[in-house]
Amino acid sequence: MFKVTQRSMRPTSLHLLTFKVYAAPKKDSSPQNPVKVDELSLYSVPEGQSKCVEESRSQLEEDILQFQRYCETYTNLCQETYSQTKPKMQSLVQWRLDSYEYLQNAPLGFFPRLGVIGFAGLNGLFLARGSKIKKLVCPPGFTGLAASICYPQQAIVFAKVSGERLYDWGLRGYIVTEDLWKENF
Repeated sequence: MFKVTQRSMRPTSLHLLTFKVYAAPKKDSSPQNPVKVDELSLYSVPEGQSKCVEESRSQLEEDILQFQRYCETYTNLCQETYSQTKPKMQSLVQWRLDSYEYLQNAPLGFFPRLGVIGFAGLNGLFLARGSKIKKLVCPPGFTGLAASICYPQQAIVFAKVSGERLYDWGLRGYIVTEDLWKENF
């Protein structure tokens, strides 16, 4: 098939509109010998050797190159941050999907317990009006109390682990205080 582009007579507003016409050779005609690329004058190869001369950079090209070098440190920093953050974000997305799946197939009595725990936390917020210490103690205290009532086995394990950690922190604080006391007095 040969591609032929042709102009035609049209109204003045469409005088530059071109369209494609696809023409096929007649079935009766015998195949003609195609012309080789070397025989066309358009594709003649120049004689002699040619040299590649690199042009000097313009001021704009120099400025762009300087800007690229300046931005390279920031792009490397962004790429490093992205490569470090991507696994964390993927694990966060997976945790969210797992949580969603768990809430879709929640065990019996989960939502009433969740409501009791949330209501206890809101009561803690309501009762903590005024003092900043109350605002820090009441909501987590009421929420923890309701959670320990709803989930007693987990509360016992949490209390054991938390008690050990609090004891360790207290012991460390006592040792630091004792060392400071001996040095100063």
